[in-house]
Amino acid sequence: MELNVEIDNHSGFCYGVVRAIEQAEKYLDENKELNSLGSIVHNSTEIERLKQKGLRIIDYSQMSTLKDKVLFIRAHGEPPSSYKIAKENKLRIIDCTCPVVLKLQERVKKNYKELKKNDGQLLIFGKHGHAEVNGLIGQVDGDAFIIEKNSDLDLVDYSKPVYIFSQTTKDPGEYRKICELIKQRIENVGGPADKFRAFNTICGQVSSRHPHLKEFAKMHSVIIFVSGKESSNGKILYELCCSVNPRSYSIESKQEINKDWFRNGDSVGVCGATSTPKWLLEEVAEYLNNLSNG
Repeated sequence: MELNVEIDNHSGFCYGVVRAIEQAEKYLDENKELNSLGSIVHNSTEIERLKQKGLRIIDYSQMSTLKDKVLFIRAHGEPPSSYKIAKENKLRIIDCTCPVVLKLQERVKKNYKELKKNDGQLLIFGKHGHAEVNGLIGQVDGDAFIIEKNSDLDLVDYSKPVYIFSQTTKDPGEYRKICELIKQRIENVGGPADKFRAFNTICGQVSSRHPHLKEFAKMHSVIIFVSGKESSNGKILYELCCSVNPRSYSIESKQEINKDWFRNGDSVGVCGATSTPKWLLEEVAEYLNNLSNG
């Protein structure tokens, strides 16, 4: 069976994740252990590699008992409460919050103060429980509505001012749809349309991948999408591939590849999420090339 394999050169870690992993590895090159508050990246294969170097993933309950240690804060960012606990426990912080997320946290905090002067409501378009979203609502002591699906919009009072921000890794198209629905609801109740503000806070590096990936998926007979199952960005991008190429398959590692997915002469595109390391994409491509040669 002959396959023509191509790796999407736009796929792989985003800047924030690259920076976080580089900092973690730099520390682990000189130290035996590093405590990371949550997974640095939503990719089990990459996490296992880092664990071999001494990375230890901890949760909030474990952090509360940690004393005089080094605490690693990942690219997703953290709420102020995490920094407070770290200070009380005399933890030295390696803060790898993505600059894009950090800027978003500051914008949320600043605009919330302005919004509250007019009894307004803050909305965050994102995934319930996602680390970045937790960090954002923590900036306003939880006084925000998380909008994950259309039905969540029923919680909002549209007779009052509304500001909405998006998690940085969300689908730009879905965000636009949510914003249009909010405008319609404000209009339906005669609410203050001039007091509605939708902030463009999706990461430019993430949003630019959507149109490119769509074209990449159209170009190939089969798409092998490599991503961790916990990756929010991965789920969004995989669905995008499926929307234009029904022969799209999502895997975490080469071991999940099924030979029956392919036909002789297929053009195979290998791509992934912002949480997928380049080395893993290359490993999958090499496996497919060996399948072809075999």
